[in-house]
Amino acid sequence: MELNRTTCYIASLRSSSVSRGYRRIIKGFTAYADVCFREFGNHVKFWTTINEANVFTIGGYNDGTSPPGRCSNCSSGNSSTETYIVGHNLLLAHASVSRLYQQKYKDKQGGSVGFSLYAFEFIPQTSSSKDDEIAIQRAKDFFYSWILGPLTFGDYPDEMKRAVGSRLPIFSKEESEQVKGSSDFIGIMHYFPALVENIKLKPSLSRNTDFYSDMGVSLTYLGNFSGFGYDVFPWAMESVLEYIKQTYGNPPVYILENGTPMKPDLELQQKDTRRIEYLQAYIGAVLKAVRNGSDTRGYFV
Repeated sequence: MELNRTTCYIASLRSSSVSRGYRRIIKGFTAYADVCFREFGNHVKFWTTINEANVFTIGGYNDGTSPPGRCSNCSSGNSSTETYIVGHNLLLAHASVSRLYQQKYKDKQGGSVGFSLYAFEFIPQTSSSKDDEIAIQRAKDFFYSWILGPLTFGDYPDEMKRAVGSRLPIFSKEESEQVKGSSDFIGIMHYFPALVENIKLKPSLSRNTDFYSDMGVSLTYLGNFSGFGYDVFPWAMESVLEYIKQTYGNPPVYILENGTPMKPDLELQQKDTRRIEYLQAYIGAVLKAVRNGSDTRGYFV
């Protein structure tokens, strides 16, 4: 049996393993991946090292709302530094695993190693606001280029370096070369877009420094979250794929997650019209992006 895709890591390590500059996670994660490749590599052709790297890091070390639940306002953690340290270590761990696969397994197994992130489409809170339009690019720098910048160009975006300053780790020349080009494909998770509003905080009124205050935007997620089912925004998927194509050299992309929760219903089991329409809309959006040149190669729900 051949498995189409396998993810090595989905939010399951101890909090101390990737935070507080704990670089040994790189060696440990590489050893773990070595076992995965050795035992399952003949059955797996597409490996994702880290699942939703940006959302996992923000939720786990900035907001404290997902494992391991660390943040400045939690019982332990520092949102102003750990978020960036963890993201940095994840990129280095991924690069190490990718290098291992290329050197030891690629010729024998013929697989690919990728990295995944959550991909919002960002739209301005106020369409006539130039500040909100500028804030959209900052949001993309923090959510996209924080991860895809190093993987594509070997470094973080200039805007992020300016905003975060010395709290943002620095790649050595060797690390930059190792991270750059280390992902055979980009995996994205996409469900709904977000409204972006520019936030101007006076130093005396600023909240504790964290990922969002560094980014300088307020996000409002579009969707009906009070019940079952998200609103349908297929154009957002197409826009995300177009942005990745134009900004990061049109890498191979696999949509690893897309869908909507729905209330269990016997009638739906007999006539599943709503989900059919949902999938038709999103697959149609992906097809439009592909016809416009996006190197999107797969779609999973």
